[in-house]
Amino acid sequence: MKIEEARQIAKERIEQLAAELERGQSETLKAYLAAMSRMPRYSLNNLLLIAAQRPDAQQVAGFTTWRRLGRFVRRGEHGIAIVAPCIKRRRPSGKSAEPQRNMLAKRTDDEADAVIGFRGAYVWDVSQTEGAPLPEFAVARGDPGVFLDRLVAFVINRGIELKYSQHIAPARGACVGSTIVLLPDLPPGEQLSTLTHELGHALLHGRDGRELVSRTVRETEAEAVAFVVCQAIGLDSITASADYVALYRGDATTLAGSLVRIQKTAAEIIAAIGPDV
Repeated sequence: MKIEEARQIAKERIEQLAAELERGQSETLKAYLAAMSRMPRYSLNNLLLIAAQRPDAQQVAGFTTWRRLGRFVRRGEHGIAIVAPCIKRRRPSGKSAEPQRNMLAKRTDDEADAVIGFRGAYVWDVSQTEGAPLPEFAVARGDPGVFLDRLVAFVINRGIELKYSQHIAPARGACVGSTIVLLPDLPPGEQLSTLTHELGHALLHGRDGRELVSRTVRETEAEAVAFVVCQAIGLDSITASADYVALYRGDATTLAGSLVRIQKTAAEIIAAIGPDV
C-alpha cells in the first residue's frame, strides 16, 4: 500500500477513536474499574513473597475480598503467606474509649491509625478461586491472518528484539529500549494489538527525548497507533482502545495533540504490512 493511502486510513481511524472517547467510559470499563478498586495493593516485600511462593500468580487477594467479588477459595487450596500490618486506633488523650462501631462512625481528623506491628496473613490467586467471573478489560478481537507474521517480520527488520515471557503478567506486553516482551499464548488478535502498541512505544518514545513526556501522552499515542493498525486490517478494537486510553486519563484533546505523530507512525506500519490491507 502507498504511504499516502495509509496516512488517509490513519487519519480516518484517529477521528473514529476521538469520537469514541468523547462518549465517555464504556460499561465494560466501568465494571472493570469497580472490581479493580476492591483489589488490595501490596508492598514490594509482599510482592516478592508472592512471586517466590507462586510465580504464576496474576491477581491475589484475601478470603474476604474474593467473597465480596462473588468468588470463593476452593477447598484444599494452600494460601500464599504475606506480612500484614496490625493496626491500632489512636485517640487524643482525655477521650474515653467507645465501642468500635461508634469509633468508626465518629472518626475525626485528630484521630489516626497506627501500625503497632506485623503478623502473618494469607492470600490466594484468582486461579485458586471459583465463582462469579471477574469483569475483564476489553481486548481486540478477530483473526489477523497473515498480518501478524508480517508485523513480527517488520519488528525484527527494524532491529527490535522480540521476546515472550510469563513474568510480565498481568501485563500483556512491555517495551524496554529496543526490546519488546509479550505474554505468551495471547489470542492472535490480542497479540497483534499488543505488539503494535509496544511497537508504537519503540518507534515513538525511544528517541528524541519523547520518553520524558507524560505517561498519559505516551500511552495515548501507543494505543492510538495500535487502534489504527487493528482497524486497518479488520480487527474489532474500538472499545479496547478507547477504554485503554481512558484508563490512562487520555481524551480526544490528548489525541489531537499527537495527531501528526500517531498518523505518521501508524501509516508506516500499515504500509509495511500491506499492500493488500
